[in-house]
Amino acid sequence: MPDPAVPPTPPVPLTALLAREDLGLRQLAGPPAEGVVVHWVHTSEMADPYPYLLGGELLLSAGVHIPEAAGPGTSYFDDYVSRIVAAGGAALGFGVAPVHDTVPEALVAACASHGLPLLEVPPRTTFSGVARAVWQLMARARLAELRRVTEAQQSLATAASRPDPVPSVLRQLAQRLGGWAVLYGPEGTEIAGAGREPGDEARAALTRLAQVVRPADGPGERPAPSSATDSLGGLHLAAYSLGAGHGFVLGVAAPQRTAGDHTVASVAAVLLSLLTGEQQSGTGAARSSALVRMLLGVPPEEVAALLGDGPWVVVRARPDGDGAPDPVAASALGAALGSALVDPAGEVVRVLVPADRAPADPLPGWTLGISSAVEPEDWPAADTQAARALARARATRAPLLRHGARPAFGDLVPPGEAAAHARALLAPVTAHPALTETLRTWLSLHGSWDRTAVALSVHRNTVRQRIARCAALLATDLDDPDVRMELWFALRHI
Repeated sequence: MPDPAVPPTPPVPLTALLAREDLGLRQLAGPPAEGVVVHWVHTSEMADPYPYLLGGELLLSAGVHIPEAAGPGTSYFDDYVSRIVAAGGAALGFGVAPVHDTVPEALVAACASHGLPLLEVPPRTTFSGVARAVWQLMARARLAELRRVTEAQQSLATAASRPDPVPSVLRQLAQRLGGWAVLYGPEGTEIAGAGREPGDEARAALTRLAQVVRPADGPGERPAPSSATDSLGGLHLAAYSLGAGHGFVLGVAAPQRTAGDHTVASVAAVLLSLLTGEQQSGTGAARSSALVRMLLGVPPEEVAALLGDGPWVVVRARPDGDGAPDPVAASALGAALGSALVDPAGEVVRVLVPADRAPADPLPGWTLGISSAVEPEDWPAADTQAARALARARATRAPLLRHGARPAFGDLVPPGEAAAHARALLAPVTAHPALTETLRTWLSLHGSWDRTAVALSVHRNTVRQRIARCAALLATDLDDPDVRMELWFALRHI
């Protein structure tokens, strides 16, 4: 049987058509309807409909073409059904009115012999009604498929912004396709995988398929395709080349393949290309130039124009859970924030972002602290603001906190006088940075031992000991609200 020319609209399961009570269709012969799909409907009274079929049709006929001499002893019905099967017809619907009162037994026997589903169309059901029902079911299937693809795109984009973007994208893709997703490195080795792993034979076949789309090394070689498909043991295999010739490949093994699966896998391939690729562009060259100039002593404000328009904010981010973010996770965070100026430093990622791209909503899997908008000469101060905002966010278990810059009474004191007062007041503790930061965090969290311990990643008893040491060195009562206010004012100016 030739493969039908499949239209872009999802096919209709024959079971869905039989379930329509308004049609009253009844299957008389042929294989079970569960494995049969209908791509379109065609009505014909030709004795040989083969030249007019594309494949995948539900062919409707009232038997006008059947000669009176046709019967069990002739080959008419056998020839008729065999031609429908040869053309790739999905099923035959026979109307019992107005020409025939019943479906000819010889037709039932021929359909059973050739494995063609035969449906009885009752007198009250018109052929146009059957066709309309098929189009309605196709429209619903198409809408459901579009919704599924849209939801998959959104979930894949969210996964790409998580602290573990590559495994998250693979897990989401495997879940959406109900199979296995794997990322192959440039050497052909499996870097990461997720989902239900196939057997060794299918796994080896997928590895070979990945070689088909991997860019050729030698000069003059034929360009490799961007994707390739295969099937083995009931599994549908697909491989997608990632990036611009870096050699990464996405492999997928799924038990079934619907119309939208290729779109979903292609979205995942694009996201993985961004996560694994190296961006070579004029923007990248400008960033490199800016870095070199700053290393050679040029002030930040003189190279800021190479990085884009200001003002800027500093975003400090820390992944939820344990472990430090890897470079891929940091790059994915920068992509989610719309900036390539990313610095993964230990457990925290710092991102320099144009103020108009500052995140308005939390990012799943991250805790964010955001500075106020500043000009390049104030980048160091903004980094300090972001660090304090992140500490408060972690202490209060808020996914995102911004530095709150607003006019205050402290602004009435000239900065020079305020700084001199702060240095004199806090001199006993400023020689000990750990004490200074603990006091600052403790005051910002209204004297909470537990939240301060969380913000500083230390034990609560360590916080108590440090605050007691500060009180002793400053020779003051830290339970006095006036004292706390004066110390907070001073800490803002050192």
